[in-house]
Amino acid sequence: MKAVAFRENLPVEREDCLMDVELARPDARGRDLLVRIEAVAVNPVDTKVRRFHAPPADGGWRVPGWDAAGVVEAVGEQVTRFRPGDRVWYAGDLTRQGSNAQFQAVDERLVGRMPSSLGFAEAAALPLTAITAWELLFDRLQLRDAEGRLLIVGAAGGVGSIMIQLARALTRTTVIATASRSETADWVTQLGAHHVIDHRRPLAEALRDAGIASVTHAASLTHTDHHYPQIVEALAPQGRLGLIDDPAHPLDVLALKRKSLSLHWELMFTRSLYQTDDMAEQGRLLDEVADMIDAGRLRSTLGEHFGVINAANLRRAHALLERGRARGKIVLQGF
Repeated sequence: MKAVAFRENLPVEREDCLMDVELARPDARGRDLLVRIEAVAVNPVDTKVRRFHAPPADGGWRVPGWDAAGVVEAVGEQVTRFRPGDRVWYAGDLTRQGSNAQFQAVDERLVGRMPSSLGFAEAAALPLTAITAWELLFDRLQLRDAEGRLLIVGAAGGVGSIMIQLARALTRTTVIATASRSETADWVTQLGAHHVIDHRRPLAEALRDAGIASVTHAASLTHTDHHYPQIVEALAPQGRLGLIDDPAHPLDVLALKRKSLSLHWELMFTRSLYQTDDMAEQGRLLDEVADMIDAGRLRSTLGEHFGVINAANLRRAHALLERGRARGKIVLQGF
């Protein structure tokens, strides 16, 4: 099968950082589905794996990619939820080969039914970010059905784009999004943000200028170490802070004590990394998101379509993500 892979950790400027290769097609065994990949999206995790994760010790190829939409080709003997021909979407498992290939084996518990109202490219834009946003909002920040004021820092990216929509659809909270360019400010407004502030300014000051004295919840999606003191200042007593990025400098947790603030990490791969008892929650929430899309309550966050799935187009997508200039999700389709 065709695949895009790497065997060395190389900068994106190198043409050999991602290569077009031929690999053996995986099998579907146990609880695995074998999925024929129709479309993929690209996430920051793809660039981190390419740059930092050790390639296979035997000199083999590492296939990145953790967002896919496709069709079930075959099922393992323990599969109960799907059958060949089903259209599915998922983010997958960081410890296994990724979705930048014609076929991928994936545990059915991590897989959801693809929305019937979306094409493959539109669907591929959503799984990883929808899982991340859902788990952060509802499992970590405990926001479902709640009222409050939610600050989303870096809201125009993939996670923020679906988080705005989920917060608007499933909670009564006021959503304040940060964006620094006119096009990203317009984007988050279209997605439903009640207020937009510029994260190039001190956040607490920008909030006050918008008439917001404090926020009850904050989701920091990027540059947390830079914004951290301002987020702590902006949070109301007993507020909650959730984050997903990798701060370059340690965070001062003692700064949270005076207000009794809580800090929550979200990594959507935790369930698959540790094979948790509730691993099937990811498939279940993807089914719920699919229902919401088909009911018109959520929309795809596809930002740019980069063409077919090949090394050249994926290198271009990685480069854009590394520059921090993406709006919504970058999608590729077909081989």
